[in-house]
Amino acid sequence: MANIKSAIKRINTNETKRVLNKSAKSDMRTAIKQVELAIVNNDASAAKTALPVAIRKIDKAVTKGLIHKNAAARHKSRLQVAVNKLEA
Repeated sequence: MANIKSAIKRINTNETKRVLNKSAKSDMRTAIKQVELAIVNNDASAAKTALPVAIRKIDKAVTKGLIHKNAAARHKSRLQVAVNKLEA
């Protein structure tokens, strides 16, 4: 355990940020899974409504530095292609 006051503060700050980051990343994964579930169930309308939510969560994760921008682009592209195939 840290003895220096600033180190103790840093530990607390890191823990707070870790919890928030974990929550945001979990929300992103859940949104992606909802789109994928709608695609598996061949529910075009549900997939179409869930897709913008997932894209917003992915973009937010990028701005917070949780995932790389290229990984985000890959996720968004794959989801969009799958939804477009479902609609066609």
